[in-house]
Amino acid sequence: MDLNLADKVAVVTGASKGIGLAVTRALVAEGVRVVAGSRTISNELVALADTGQVMAVAVDLSTADGVAELVARVEHFGGLDIVVNNVGAVVPRTGGFLSVTDEDWHSTLNLDLMATVRTTRAAIPHLLERGSGNVVTIASVNAFLPDPGVIDYSAAKAAVWNLSKSLSKEFGPQGLRFNTISPGPVSTPLWLGETGVAATVAKSSGISFDEARTRIIAAGGGFSTGRFTEPEEVADLVLLLASNRAGNVTGADFLIDGGLTKDL
Repeated sequence: MDLNLADKVAVVTGASKGIGLAVTRALVAEGVRVVAGSRTISNELVALADTGQVMAVAVDLSTADGVAELVARVEHFGGLDIVVNNVGAVVPRTGGFLSVTDEDWHSTLNLDLMATVRTTRAAIPHLLERGSGNVVTIASVNAFLPDPGVIDYSAAKAAVWNLSKSLSKEFGPQGLRFNTISPGPVSTPLWLGETGVAATVAKSSGISFDEARTRIIAAGGGFSTGRFTEPEEVADLVLLLASNRAGNVTGADFLIDGGLTKDL
């Protein structure tokens, strides 16, 4: 299926690894030119930049200045068509709600919500110049499956979902579409890295990493597929939503969680 994305220009946040890196690779494969932002530039992102289709920008996306610098770089490619809000982080709150400080809340809301707010706000004028555009935001299954173990992250992702829906109403008449994707656990460093969720759970519970990973898969009734989602699977969904093949889809959320969510 031709997605007709060739020669489009995209901004991807949190692009150095995990879902962001997979999305950047997928966009490049479709002929999209990408402004890829991340706090650090990974070797994988450097390799993509060497193709000439990617501008890798080392910025702190938890700051307004970092976001502004990233989005301004789209002028190098002559405009902007697609935004993929991916940057974020989750810290398991193994001590429960009472252990989560104001500083913890501010940090989580700043990166998981305000980075999306700032990036989208900076990008919309560029999209309006095109007369059309797509913003795809990576939310989380925790947006509607609140979990005390990630209470601040869950709240932030619920806000992201609400934000996207509101923007779809305001800017739909001007040709802009806004959708979210809500993954369950994904095979990324955020979940399976040395300091990821599984490792944190293992340490706090006194169990092995493999046992923690098994418990995550079994939680909430378990994944129907019995496995984590792969970042490339999320990236494929991003491509579809960013293309005109989904031209009348806006204000929607798409769940990709291996059947973790059991309710309708």
